[in-house]
Amino acid sequence: MKTNTKFVLAIIGSSCLSAVLAVGLYAGYTGLRGTHVGDSHAIGNSRTPSAAFEGNMQQVALAPAGLPKDFVEAAERSVHGVVHIRAELSRNTSRSGRRAQEEFIDPFEFFFGPGQGSRRIQPQPSYSMGSGVIISSDGYIITNNHVVEGSNKLTITLNDNKEYNASIIGTDKATDLALLKIEAKDLPVIPFGDSEALKVGEWVLAVGNPFNLTSTVTAGIVSAKGRNGMPSGNLQQISSFIQTDAAVNSGNSGGALVNTRGELVGINTMIYSQNGQFAGYSFAIPVSIASKVVTDLKQYGAVQRAILGVVGSNIDSDSKEKFGLKVSEGAVVQEFADFSPAKAAGVQVGDVITEVNGAKIRSISELQEQISKYRPGDQVKLRIDRKGKGMELNVALKNSKGNTEVVRKASFDSLGAAFRALSAEKRKSLGIDFGVEVAGVDDGRLSKAGIRKGFIILSVNNVAVQTPEDMERIVNEVIASSSSDKVLFIKGLQPNGERKYFAIDLS
Repeated sequence: MKTNTKFVLAIIGSSCLSAVLAVGLYAGYTGLRGTHVGDSHAIGNSRTPSAAFEGNMQQVALAPAGLPKDFVEAAERSVHGVVHIRAELSRNTSRSGRRAQEEFIDPFEFFFGPGQGSRRIQPQPSYSMGSGVIISSDGYIITNNHVVEGSNKLTITLNDNKEYNASIIGTDKATDLALLKIEAKDLPVIPFGDSEALKVGEWVLAVGNPFNLTSTVTAGIVSAKGRNGMPSGNLQQISSFIQTDAAVNSGNSGGALVNTRGELVGINTMIYSQNGQFAGYSFAIPVSIASKVVTDLKQYGAVQRAILGVVGSNIDSDSKEKFGLKVSEGAVVQEFADFSPAKAAGVQVGDVITEVNGAKIRSISELQEQISKYRPGDQVKLRIDRKGKGMELNVALKNSKGNTEVVRKASFDSLGAAFRALSAEKRKSLGIDFGVEVAGVDDGRLSKAGIRKGFIILSVNNVAVQTPEDMERIVNEVIASSSSDKVLFIKGLQPNGERKYFAIDLS
């Protein structure tokens, strides 16, 4: 008996040592990386800010001596316009950087077989925490897409600890922004400022809910503008950040970056860190981009994204030598996309774009930021340099399809179907954990594809579907994407349990 006990303890001890070594090796392996700051996760019954703190506790970081008086006033105005977001995640959510949630297994059962340990523990709900900014008194809130992506329930906690359920009005992966709505009135609002007027060295405040705290304010300066967090020069991916040294940590994603007048100039979205915690570099999406995105999401349900139809880069020694460039700042055109309005207007490979409607362009990210403010059909005046010769060209912007038609959020009416959640009894009888049922089919795309009433949709484009809202969100993302192929790949079950696959073209 003693021998068996020693054997068991030896195995467990060895396992623990292996785990410690694995964690140590992983920590040593991890390098400096860009990290979203909204991915603060909890398993089980996570505390809300109201449960974590008694009363309305506002945590304002001590400001360095010599700060202007209105710095404090800006902080006091801003904290009331920032909310805490708790997103309950779908068990089968496919989400970048997150491992699939798995069932927990008793370690004794793992070592000694079924029945030798306690029962299998069922997975608990998983949550993601982040922040959001109130932009209208009637309940519209802007946050990061990665904070709410894959969620099936959103709980908003205001600075006075009042809680509301939120619905997603629309999302935009290209800018990592999302627009939410709560049913409330007379809410405190952070007014929009002018992010383009920000200057390097100017004081700013970061307001958010790091580590599940409430209303935390930190101060810093603008370190740089037009930071490009993406290596690609593709203008479909908007990546022009405000870099600051204001302390931003896990849970700050979607929070506010404000100037000393208390005006919103950016949405905090990521940090550059070795261990996932703040290390002196944080990045925010300029409000010049965010304001246009949320306006489109509110009005159309999808972003009306204009394109120049060029792939460009910053000027470096290679591009100077390759194209014989005579200028040192701007966005150099490397190639053209299909249906390129810039090419149609006379822009050539090797041209350097130096201005858009009078706004200076010093880099590819600044070109992205400027074009993102316009819609298909808008006219812009480009100032370009062609081997030392300056010229102006007028370009009529288009969408990714090469036209100026409005892209609208796809509704269930356009799909020609209605959907409803599955009851627990229905899921049990079919032996599934998730899915939505087609409650009715009209004359539309689903009917034409052969989908009938009673069909159970399990996943769309390899993303699990648990609620009708999941279905709507996925459809909206496909419609709003820059891809020319807008297709829904649907996997599901017929009422008799037969698996079926369908492809629905939304182009």
